[in-house]
Amino acid sequence: MTMVPAEGGPTTGPTVLRMLLGAQLRRLRESSGVTREGAGWEIRASESKISRMELGRVGFKERDVSDLLTLYGVTEEQEREALLKLARDANSPGWWHRYGDVLPTWFQSYLGLEAAAALIRSYEVQFVPGLLQTREYARAVVLLGHGAAGPAEIDRRVGLRMQRQQLLRREHPPQLWAVVDEAVLRRPIGGVDVMRGQLTALIEATKSPNIRLQVIPFAAGGHAAAGGAFTILRFGDQELPDIVYIEQLTSAIYLDKRDDLDYYAVAMERLCVEAEPPERTPEILGRLLDDLYAR
Repeated sequence: MTMVPAEGGPTTGPTVLRMLLGAQLRRLRESSGVTREGAGWEIRASESKISRMELGRVGFKERDVSDLLTLYGVTEEQEREALLKLARDANSPGWWHRYGDVLPTWFQSYLGLEAAAALIRSYEVQFVPGLLQTREYARAVVLLGHGAAGPAEIDRRVGLRMQRQQLLRREHPPQLWAVVDEAVLRRPIGGVDVMRGQLTALIEATKSPNIRLQVIPFAAGGHAAAGGAFTILRFGDQELPDIVYIEQLTSAIYLDKRDDLDYYAVAMERLCVEAEPPERTPEILGRLLDDLYAR
């Protein structure tokens, strides 16, 4: 049975379409008894190329997909056409494509996953989560890493971050569950005025039914995620595994193996237990506003 996401649904981004098509091709290959090496030979590619295709990490040539379907014994016209359409749609650029001049390739992959996620769980130790940053705070963060860039490039980078946030306001938004270290809220990124605006915006964000924000207080001491920030993405389609995203200065790590997922899921659950409950977040933010960022 061929699985194609509903038109306009939350999983129709090109990144997730590649993942769906790759998973479908893997199942067809395995059920037909073809090895990755044999599949690669059929389309004049390496075994590792087939592996990347099946993980949704590369684009698809329609001719390659057609040849693989033939190899796997898929002859029914309707099923073939559904999968070939999936291949065509998976090659469509995402909205972030127009920011390619300021967007590294490794982060483009994350934007595709983020846009398609049904649940985004993140832990932040240094900055307010990007999806919750005000424009002024985002500009201050961008300047920290790109201080030598010209005004136009800075504007582009800030505009990209603001565009990302549209997914929280779409008709069927993902659930965002963020845990932030208290240090994030005390570190005066951009100065007092910027932080006052940022904390005020976070208080407002906690009123949204699809946003849950928790704070790990200093009093909690050491905790489960002392190693650093990470994000766990979960998708509405059960065929797709969760993905852990860990950002570095010049690259990122994407984890989807079960052992890794379990480790980070346990760490996130412990963080949520050790953090102050979500209903206390507005009070904590209000107290910090009065203590640190009052007019």
